[in-house]
Amino acid sequence: MPTEQELKGISTSQKEFQNLLEKDFKDRKLKENEIIKATVTEITKNFIVVDCKAKMEGMIPVDEFNNDDELAKLKVGSKIDVYLERIESFKGEIIISREKARKMKTWKKMEKVFETKEEMTGYITGKVKGGFIATVEGLPCFMPSSQIDVRPLKKVDHLMNTPIKVIATRIDKNRGNVCVSRRAVLEKSKNAEITEALKNINEGDIVNNAIVKATTDWGIFLDINGVDALLHVSDLSHGRVKKPSDLVTIGQKLKVKITKVDGKTNRVSASIKALTEDPFENIEKKYKVGEIYEGVVTKIMDYGCFVKIEEGIEGLIHNSELDWTNRNIKPNKVLSVSQNIKFKIVNIDKESKRISLSYKATLENPWEKIKDKIGQKVKVKIINITDKAIFAELTDVGLAGMLHYKEISYEENIEDLKKFKKNDTLEVKILEIKDDKIRFSKRSLDKDPLDWFKENKKKVGSIITTRIHEVLKTGVKVSIDKDKKLVVTIRKSDLAKDAADARPEVFSPGNALDAKVTELDLKARKIKLSVKAAQIDEEKSLIAKFGEGATKSGATLKGIFEKAIGKKEKKEK
Repeated sequence: MPTEQELKGISTSQKEFQNLLEKDFKDRKLKENEIIKATVTEITKNFIVVDCKAKMEGMIPVDEFNNDDELAKLKVGSKIDVYLERIESFKGEIIISREKARKMKTWKKMEKVFETKEEMTGYITGKVKGGFIATVEGLPCFMPSSQIDVRPLKKVDHLMNTPIKVIATRIDKNRGNVCVSRRAVLEKSKNAEITEALKNINEGDIVNNAIVKATTDWGIFLDINGVDALLHVSDLSHGRVKKPSDLVTIGQKLKVKITKVDGKTNRVSASIKALTEDPFENIEKKYKVGEIYEGVVTKIMDYGCFVKIEEGIEGLIHNSELDWTNRNIKPNKVLSVSQNIKFKIVNIDKESKRISLSYKATLENPWEKIKDKIGQKVKVKIINITDKAIFAELTDVGLAGMLHYKEISYEENIEDLKKFKKNDTLEVKILEIKDDKIRFSKRSLDKDPLDWFKENKKKVGSIITTRIHEVLKTGVKVSIDKDKKLVVTIRKSDLAKDAADARPEVFSPGNALDAKVTELDLKARKIKLSVKAAQIDEEKSLIAKFGEGATKSGATLKGIFEKAIGKKEKKEK
């Protein structure tokens, strides 16, 4: 058992050691939340033990070294950077992290390379919505799906957990987010190759070995000595091309002419038609406007048909030039693809390379047949009846025209339309042909009741005797002719001079009624009669005959009429 003196010596030694240890730690100046250097002292299955010059050694999980090949290079004595979170926990342990040290170091480096666009090595470690997680030197970054390759990839398994070169494209310092792109690296490398290759390609060059890479509806993609080039559909031929895929196959070699080289965008345009002479150059020597030629229908559209005149030259037959009877006929009802037809050249526009053709000009014109039939009687077949007219087709030539309801009869009654139905055959007269439109009339085949005025030499101011046809509340209808085809309405205000005698109910059908023609317009078919005006004229006539003094002496008009009648009776006796 140690003596009291020996115990005092041990206690003194411990205090001296503790003081020396505390002084040593004080001189080391360890600070939390900073990156410090550590030395590997031991490598176990699950942990890497390191000396941080703290009170005790630190332990880092092996998982923090699995993002790259650093673990394979580690050995006892290796120096590594670690992030010091806490010098001493509640358990008395030092808390350190290799992963956080790498992230912090990488973030600082990422801020620098973002400006310089420097390439960095990363690993695609997982997939998330819209893209992938790429770990770059321990820092998880987001890589959008569109940035993994220059072309969409169906599978990315071959890129998972393998070293790839990326460029930082966006950094969000507030959120600590970084976006990276593998595509930018590939394009950068590709652009460098293209820039070098473009030095050997010039506008006007003729290339014999342009390889077809892909086809679309609007063109062909070519590979010209490692450079992508576009052969647009309009540069394939001087004529119309339906589908480029009908002319070429993938891998086929073509002879083309370089038409444009854009050094800024590294785009090259090529042409096949530039190798051949433009057929429109001397077209006016080959084809004349107004002449008829033959061709093949190549395409049918809603607005017309395209016709191949010769190789590289096509013309358009518009809908309106397909049929004489229907200007809006559907082209596929007249012509079909591959059909050989005759056509007439209507117009040649050399600058815009457009030729207008006419198919109907090569057919018999039915309008020429009927231009001399104006005013003649013809037969028509009803094809449609609307609320105001009948549309009918001439039975001999197939041209259609209109029969307005006012031209059915002289009564101009819209109810006459109900007397007819579709496919009925009628006899009508052609009134007018104007702008490829025909106007028919049925009533013109009958005698016009208004001719009565010409035959009887009646005009405005004439007094005529009528028969009451119908009594209305607002007046009376009277028939002028014996056949009662000429019926006119006399308004209530025109039935008599005196209002008491102008009541319609005092008149009866069949009674004779003298009236004056106050308005007569045969073209507008407007007639106006007035009994009142006739009475006033008769009164004026009697007054003029028996003198103005009769009214001044107090004599009444009745007395004047009686005297006049009495004198007539004496003369007759």
